[in-house]
Amino acid sequence: MSYNLSMNQNPVLSLLRIIAIAGNVVFILWITYNGIDEGFKGTLPQIASYIGLTTLLILNIVLLSIKNDRTKS
Repeated sequence: MSYNLSMNQNPVLSLLRIIAIAGNVVFILWITYNGIDEGFKGTLPQIASYIGLTTLLILNIVLLSIKNDRTKS
């Protein structure tokens, strides 16, 4: 299995991938800004959900960034 980071896929899929990554980054920045604005005050479940959501968004960015190049035999 090899990973190819070139843009030789369908241009619509590449555009959607870029939009999804940008949306994830904007959402991470937005929830981080809200956390900073409120001084990161919250209950333990709120803090755990913030960490969990941020982790999932970062994982989504990583998975969208890696393009799997499988050729059908």
